Amino acid sequence: CEILSSLPLQMSLYFNVYFFPFWWLVTVAILYLKYPVLSDYYKFILVTIMILVSLTELIRLYLGYVGNLLEKVPELAGFWLLTLLPQLPVILFLLFNEGLKIHSLERAVHIVFAAFLSFQVVAAFFTLKRMVNTLATRFRLTEFHRLEEQRPGPGIYSLAPGSSS
Repeated sequence: CEILSSLPLQMSLYFNVYFFPFWWLVTVAILYLKYPVLSDYYKFILVTIMILVSLTELIRLYLGYVGNLLEKVPELAGFWLLTLLPQLPVILFLLFNEGLKIHSLERAVHIVFAAFLSFQVVAAFFTLKRMVNTLATRFRLTEFHRLEEQRPGPGIYSLAPGSSS
């Protein structure tokens, strides 16, 4: 029985679990400091982003752990999609939008978080690909063995006793 989990992905998830609270505290502290000088629409956008990222990250990390460690394709696919679609674009928005008056510490933690997300997108993709291929092969082999067991053996089609040919 081959292990399909990815050690690099699991290590990245492990370190991400410890980095995320640090990222969150730094981002909230800097948001608190620069909040008065931001325009109204950036205030709304940043508060919405913090809520969205916080909720999504908790779900994303849980799905990543379960999907990778227990080799569950749906959970790992959910992790990959949550990483690729809301998280990575939002962090890149926070990193590259100069209208947000980005502080240097904020830029540093966003770069580290974006690096985690980028690595996890690539690692989860290859892990998912390997899991799906292996599980599809196992399924085909079990179906083949099931059909082989149902196939009649030689001599089944012989004439019934008492009949002449």
